Amino acid sequence: MKNHFSRVGFILAAAGSAVGLGNIWKFPYVTGEYGGGAFVLVYLLAILFIGLTVFLAEAVIGQNAQSDVATSFIKTSKSKNQNWKFAGFIIFSGLIVLSFYSVVLGWILNYVFTSFGTLPSDSKAAGSAFETLISKDIASQIIYHTVIAGSVIFIVLKGIKRGIEKINLILMPLLGLILLGLLFYSFTLDSFSTALNFMFYPDWSKIDSNALLAALGQAFFTLSLGVGAIMTYSASLPKNANFVKSSIIVAIVDTAIAITAGLIIFSFLFEAGAQSSAGPGLVFISLPVIFSGWGVLGQVISISFFVALVFAGITSAVSMIEPSLKFFIERFNFTRKKATILCGSIFYILGIIALLSMTIAFKDSLTFFGKNAFDWMDFMTSSVMMPLAAILTCVFLGYFVDKELLRRIFTAHVSLTVFNIWYFLIKFIVPIAIITLFLNKLGII
Repeated sequence: MKNHFSRVGFILAAAGSAVGLGNIWKFPYVTGEYGGGAFVLVYLLAILFIGLTVFLAEAVIGQNAQSDVATSFIKTSKSKNQNWKFAGFIIFSGLIVLSFYSVVLGWILNYVFTSFGTLPSDSKAAGSAFETLISKDIASQIIYHTVIAGSVIFIVLKGIKRGIEKINLILMPLLGLILLGLLFYSFTLDSFSTALNFMFYPDWSKIDSNALLAALGQAFFTLSLGVGAIMTYSASLPKNANFVKSSIIVAIVDTAIAITAGLIIFSFLFEAGAQSSAGPGLVFISLPVIFSGWGVLGQVISISFFVALVFAGITSAVSMIEPSLKFFIERFNFTRKKATILCGSIFYILGIIALLSMTIAFKDSLTFFGKNAFDWMDFMTSSVMMPLAAILTCVFLGYFVDKELLRRIFTAHVSLTVFNIWYFLIKFIVPIAIITLFLNKLGII
């Protein structure tokens, strides 16, 4: 029997892939930097017209081919040209992302345990504690990275049904319950109305080209696009499953969690009189200080918040390694165990290099052309490999796949009008938008 997702399993797994640190950590601080409501509206439009379009593109390739990423491109192309196997480079961006993602999840795990003790009471102490962790405490970072990597490897060893689907059936509802609990608590704060106003009242003076590109980038990367995860998960959907409906549900869940996280975090920030534009340090510096001032209740909220981040991160981390596993299993006849050991070893060792590159002891030897290894991994994946993968996917479907095949697949689930809109977006609008983002990130425009 083929190792297929159930429909609910696919939705939870794909949502788990999409819902990660980008929703709960990055979305709130980027929203804060660009003034709230106007940015949120632009972000929602970007999700609708860009993110969901590319999500459907990856889903249709995966479900149609029912294979690994490289083989899926070959099978779906008009010519069945074997050179499309080189499109399989997409899978390696996920493995590289997982390398430093595991390190960041390790930091968050550290804050789960820290929350049981004494949280820093001021920004200087919080900043110093975080700086000490990443620049000096090599042993702790390696231990936490090992725990996260070990958890990911353990889950994927179990396979699609018993591993990935099962963990998402557990963690995604738990994540939702924790966030709902935090949201209900934020309702009781006087600052909730201020947070609501900040998130949904547009201040158009804050919107410039940088804000538009940030919204596009956030919409694109929050849905786990360009790493082969959605293509790989969709390949484990039954052929007759309604991938369009499932994709829309995933996009709604992903967006709802980002908005919820924003409301929670801004309620906390405004209650404490803190700045909305706290930047990347928001989670590791600003929030622990706020939680510290709330006594025992603050500890409970802190533990809940950081546990939610770990859950969100684990479900995303699992999705980043699965495309590589499927590639080695299907194209090189590896057993799942052998593929997991190989890919797990690669991302674990790269993670060690990434965390060492930020420490005082090793940063000089692991810095190249002005960037340390951690920053290079982040830059190469988010600014080069993932945008290129998305551009390739759009061009592939628009110009190298039989339109009639796509029309037949889509119109089994949606109207011809919806298909035509999607096809126009994928062939013309979305590639231009992503190329603009790509060139901007490289500093060309």
